[in-house]
Amino acid sequence: MTDIPEVPDLLSSAVEALGGARRDGQLKMASAVAHSIDTGEHLAVQAGTGTGKSLAYLVPSLRHAVDTGKTVVVSTATIALQRQLVERDLPRTATALTGPLGRAPEFAILKGRGNYLCLNKIHAGTIEEPDGDLFEAIGGAKADPFAASRLGREVTRLREWTSDTETGDRDDLTPGVTDRSWRQVSVSARECLGATNCSYGADCFAEKAKARAGKADVVVTNHALLAIDAMSPAAILPEHDVVVVDEAHELADRITSVATAEISGASVAGVARRCAKLVDDELADDISGSGELIESLLEDNAPGRWTGLPDGAPLALSSLRDRLWRAHTAIGPVRRSGEVDPEANAARSAALTSLEEMHDTAVRILAAFDDPDEAKRPDVVWIGEDLVRGDRKRVLRVAPLSVGGLLRASLFAHATVILTSATLTVGGSFDGLAASWGLPPHRPSASSADQDSDPETEATRSAQSITAIGKPPPADDKKVTWNGLDVGSPFDHQKAAILYVAKHLPAPGREGMSARTLDEVVELITAAGGRTLGLFSSMRAAKEAAEAVRTRIDLPVLCQGDGATGALVKEFAADEKTCLFGTLSLWQGVDVPGPSLNLVLIDRIPFPRPDDPLLMARQRAVAARGGNGFMAIAAGHAALLLAQGTGRLLRGTSDRGVIAILDSRLATARYGNYLLASLPPFWRTTDGQLVRGALSRLQGTNTTDGGRA
Repeated sequence: MTDIPEVPDLLSSAVEALGGARRDGQLKMASAVAHSIDTGEHLAVQAGTGTGKSLAYLVPSLRHAVDTGKTVVVSTATIALQRQLVERDLPRTATALTGPLGRAPEFAILKGRGNYLCLNKIHAGTIEEPDGDLFEAIGGAKADPFAASRLGREVTRLREWTSDTETGDRDDLTPGVTDRSWRQVSVSARECLGATNCSYGADCFAEKAKARAGKADVVVTNHALLAIDAMSPAAILPEHDVVVVDEAHELADRITSVATAEISGASVAGVARRCAKLVDDELADDISGSGELIESLLEDNAPGRWTGLPDGAPLALSSLRDRLWRAHTAIGPVRRSGEVDPEANAARSAALTSLEEMHDTAVRILAAFDDPDEAKRPDVVWIGEDLVRGDRKRVLRVAPLSVGGLLRASLFAHATVILTSATLTVGGSFDGLAASWGLPPHRPSASSADQDSDPETEATRSAQSITAIGKPPPADDKKVTWNGLDVGSPFDHQKAAILYVAKHLPAPGREGMSARTLDEVVELITAAGGRTLGLFSSMRAAKEAAEAVRTRIDLPVLCQGDGATGALVKEFAADEKTCLFGTLSLWQGVDVPGPSLNLVLIDRIPFPRPDDPLLMARQRAVAARGGNGFMAIAAGHAALLLAQGTGRLLRGTSDRGVIAILDSRLATARYGNYLLASLPPFWRTTDGQLVRGALSRLQGTNTTDGGRA
């Protein structure tokens, strides 16, 4: 088509139809996205809160899709943004652009297969019953204890919902159910029989969602499914030539999470149970015996990172690997629909999937130490501890040292990628995050030399596994080129907010918050009259501060854990005098504009835990290549989280307030300027008296005119 208006005109039409106003940053971003789509160059664009970045990438994406007939994939990190796009932004934008584009653009949402009901699992009767100690005895429980348990009631409800729902999508179920209940009626991509092998393939909810996505102009998905698509040799997402990654600061972590695997004694026992009816008793017992060896191995070795295979590990892991493969061979492939009954096919599929996944993990761990150079090893292996029903259970985990190579070969080589977020620059440069995505430094900078920029490390990872990981790059793969753009923010940070660093306080220690720090918290909240979001490095610190404020000030204080986080945020927003204290989940995503939030308190620089095995391994790898591992990994992590936390204050153009960081190291340590360079240009001070006066005056303004200072 040649008569479609250009992006600036389309954006103007959309803004007018939606009752909005022109934003220079939004226009600049939309034009840059259109240019990247036209040229094929990747784009990282930082767009501050209030820019309207969703519309800025949706307009050129819809234009491209309608003009070329090719699909654009939009990936997000959070369910909240997915819903905003599908339920609000895309319907309104599509309606506004129907006239200029010549037809109504179509869009769809696509999630991982595990988000949809599996008809085969429900009707084939392969739902696993819970352990007896989970039964909740009520009337009739002795006759049917499974149905009487909470799990049984929820599964019964899900079975009934099957005949009522058109989508089978878990997010459409109200009220929701526990993860354990949902797992009884869903399957992972690897567990799925496939439409041609399944008796219910024609009615499959996941297949219908995939079919809808295949016809859409824009498909909204999540980073996890994007990762699965990148790691799978098969196509999970519909064919596309453009990917927009919103909330891109979380991309590498989400990919890492999907690529992380684990083995424990309990998980081996679970595999043995799934195989028990499909292999002879001796082989099932052999697998159980391997589980006992793994359990002993974990008990004999302390939690922490492995730098090599400890005594007993080669025998335990190799015997597990071999026995799993023998069972896999004995069971044989999944049969086509009609050759065997659905229940038998579903049981075979579940067993084969669990065997393959654990076999791959054992192979991966055994191969993780092949290279004597730690910095070149593709994976990191460690023993972790999980809290299970009050008991600490050890588990052996393996995760990629870097996901850059995977992203470079499987994402950037196959599509034009737009990466956007309100926080993409670290230390004033895009290069830190670019390195984690597998992109080369965009330009020389002080920080680029310190980054983990080896994008090829895991190109051959899992070569010995049952299933190869990652799509190969196309034969005509060219050198990756990308641009970085910061379109700014509509906020006047210098006039709207004060960044206060409490330089006079003692540096944080391991013993908890000092008395002087608690005094500072109380004084600041008193001056603000409540209206405070407290972001803490640990739940212990959050509770300690909450208790101090509750005993010394007559103001309501909510603390994460007192109830559902979403409900606490709503309660906080509804009462201007209320304070809300919490940890990591409050650092991102809390959106409370207006007079209910005038003060954001941050107790300390959010460095990662020094005993985090994966981050420490990445830090050592950077140092081994001559870089500064602390600055590249630990400080980079802290800078992004600080930017997210400080971003909670200004959510509307009329918002005013103070960000108080109670960690004196931000003003005294050498890395302080690097962290500050990652934040918006707030007006800065170390004068506590000045800040308390500003908060008191703002409290008076809130009282008289509703917060519109």
